[in-house]
Amino acid sequence: MIRLLFVAALASGVLMADTAFDQSQAERFAHMALDCMHKEYPNKISHSLNSDADVKPPRELTPAFYGCYDWHSSVHGHWLLVRFIRLFPQSPVAGEARRAVAQSLTPPHIAQEVKYQQEDGRNSFERPYGMAWLLQLAAELREFDDPQAREWSAALRPLEQILIERLTSWFGKLEHPLRVGEHTNTAFSMGLLLDYAHIAHNEQFGKLVGAKARDFYLNDRNCPTAYEPSGEDFLSPCLAEADLMRRALPEAEFVHWFNRFLPTLDMQPTYVTDYTDGRLYHLAGLNLSRAWMLQGIASKLPQGPRAKTLLALADKLKQAGIESIKNEHYEGGHWLGSFALYLVSERGLR
Repeated sequence: MIRLLFVAALASGVLMADTAFDQSQAERFAHMALDCMHKEYPNKISHSLNSDADVKPPRELTPAFYGCYDWHSSVHGHWLLVRFIRLFPQSPVAGEARRAVAQSLTPPHIAQEVKYQQEDGRNSFERPYGMAWLLQLAAELREFDDPQAREWSAALRPLEQILIERLTSWFGKLEHPLRVGEHTNTAFSMGLLLDYAHIAHNEQFGKLVGAKARDFYLNDRNCPTAYEPSGEDFLSPCLAEADLMRRALPEAEFVHWFNRFLPTLDMQPTYVTDYTDGRLYHLAGLNLSRAWMLQGIASKLPQGPRAKTLLALADKLKQAGIESIKNEHYEGGHWLGSFALYLVSERGLR
């Protein structure tokens, strides 16, 4: 039901939600982003120092995206708020969300973000995960038919462009994929990038990413899901790859590829043993990302027993993931809301 409502509403730029995904649930996730959006400390920066002049607080280094503990979490926290405003424009929280995004996405702030990116030694900053989420934010704004969103989109455009250039250069030199369960996983980010290219009508960039997906993954067989997860994963390398390829391949070719890549699949929910340990808390996010990847994969398979089995597993993982979100623990609360909203609003399904 929710998927049909989303498709019907795309033309107007305002999305609606059915009873399976209600406003109170969305507001909970939005509050998690608002609580950290401009909270500067604690902060984990990935920062190359070129001189004493680079010793500055995060709010000066990257003034648009300095909260939520790290740059990439701030970026997808902004994405969460923009998507929330689209989903529930009449919510009393929407006004607060608008003010928070407006505080961040100003031309001067983005100009400093671009300057930061262009300094020596920063060509790999937040590559590819943070870069992909920035372009996902850009895609959300491009789809949002709203005057203020158009202002934010225009302000973000210079940073959007420099990251496309960075990624284009990187893909031209990258000979092997990164098959890990954390930020550097290439398949996960490439899936977000293909969605961006489609929404932004950037055919050249989309062809590049799609061709690289084929180069990296087309010949893969029998992905070893028994080796998953590693102890601090928030992504499934096998499912991320399959979710990318369902975007990159025509339906018939994908079905043939998938049956060889994952002839069997057996996954169980993961559980967090210490919610105060940010690395161990990754396993809560793993349930959420696995769930949305399974939904994406199933959407490209013929209706039948296998698709139903994948969707049943997705529901099981979704429940475990949502139940493990505890926003009183900043180690997880600063980012898990984004993953939850991506899942429950079916952002990856088009």
